[in-house]
Amino acid sequence: MNILHISIECYPIAKVGGLADVVGALPKYQNGLGHDTTVITPFHDNPFTKDAELAKIHQGKIILGEKSHTYTLHELISPNLGFTVYMVHIPKLLDRTVVYGHYDEAERFIAFQLSVLEIINEPKYTPDIVHCHDHHTGFIPFLMTHAEAYKNLSSIPTVLTIHNAQYQGQLGYDKLYYLPTFDQKKIGLLDWGNKINPLAAGIKSAWKVTTVSPNYMKELQYSANGLESLLRSENKKCVGILNGIDTDTWNPETDTMLVKNYKNSTLVSGRKANKKWLCDTFDLSIDTPLFAFIGRLVNEKGADLLPEIIEESLSNTDINVLVLGSGNHEIEEKLRLLRDKFTDRYHVHIGYDEQLSHIIYAGADFLLMPSRVEPCGLNQMYALRYGTIPIVRRTGGLKDTVIDIGDGGFGICHDQVLVWDVCYSIKRAIALYADQSAYKRLQRQIMKIDHSWHRSAQEYVNLYNSLIQLK
Repeated sequence: MNILHISIECYPIAKVGGLADVVGALPKYQNGLGHDTTVITPFHDNPFTKDAELAKIHQGKIILGEKSHTYTLHELISPNLGFTVYMVHIPKLLDRTVVYGHYDEAERFIAFQLSVLEIINEPKYTPDIVHCHDHHTGFIPFLMTHAEAYKNLSSIPTVLTIHNAQYQGQLGYDKLYYLPTFDQKKIGLLDWGNKINPLAAGIKSAWKVTTVSPNYMKELQYSANGLESLLRSENKKCVGILNGIDTDTWNPETDTMLVKNYKNSTLVSGRKANKKWLCDTFDLSIDTPLFAFIGRLVNEKGADLLPEIIEESLSNTDINVLVLGSGNHEIEEKLRLLRDKFTDRYHVHIGYDEQLSHIIYAGADFLLMPSRVEPCGLNQMYALRYGTIPIVRRTGGLKDTVIDIGDGGFGICHDQVLVWDVCYSIKRAIALYADQSAYKRLQRQIMKIDHSWHRSAQEYVNLYNSLIQLK
């Protein structure tokens, strides 16, 4: 089967969040199942593309409103990511150093989608399955079915995966002219709330809609930033498939980013070496439990509560806290100010550092994830893989992947996004850490949990096959 994934992000080419990790891993595992899997993503002007070996394999033109743009299709030759990668290059439009946050995002994302459609309209690039990811690709299922220029693609099954329904890419109708000619009787498929909504269009038009965890699919029926009734009405074609992690990249035994590698039998010495590096680097005490937060500093992640949680916990318990992330500037500043008050027990690193994140997973004792919204979450799976015990709110994929120790499980869970709940969970973690025998036994247990992509990749392949049989 020839499978095509279309995404704005793909690790390690361009990463902002979990979308990149999924698109950078799922295709490799599908290739491992014997399929021919390709990812099409924009050509980003970043260090990866500067260092990569690329080959120009195709060129064409798109019409975006009143403007014509030339696009070039590059194939990634090196490094080999385990699947075919194509990059769409449109000078001064797609080739930006930062993935999101531009004034012309509507133009950029539509131009990318139109380029992809032109490419797969060429017989030699036409796939058996088109798998779209998030709102940035939401117009593709609609245009494949209802645009005159792409009528040859109408019989190809499409799948749309919602990684985060909070972001929908809404446009005013003044942008409608960016889209190619389509059957005007179908214009209602583009609309939601009197706006053009790419995510809604994808949900309505795709043959199948998936989310990144079963529980998140259930939650979206009641909380989807305005799309609840749409998802309830389309319920029969919706399914939740839990994300996996790339266990080749995330493997404490072989991870080249770690200070010291380890496996289950050498867990104590390996993790101690990584914790010591963290404590030496950030002036923390190695003798007390280390709690960490890794992620975007935004309300969605519960990060707005972090300053109060950290101050409350450090004032009343003997712990260390390390934060790695960036996002809301007000949250960043509050976290910075806490460094002056807790100089030897707390540190915040504003920004993103891939290697540091790996060492934190390998050296921290507990990982904090007080998320308001967490469609799947990968951080808790990375933590489990490395023997770090996750402290999570029961929501989305966190509920699917972490069971509380009080229920015979292996993590610490709470139900509310409140300072009290998180601080109470931290106290439970301190009590667990005090019993080092039970703590290390739990660490060895969680390192054996299989959250690889093998099962999930097969679930997607089964889904594709069911759609092909409908043709």
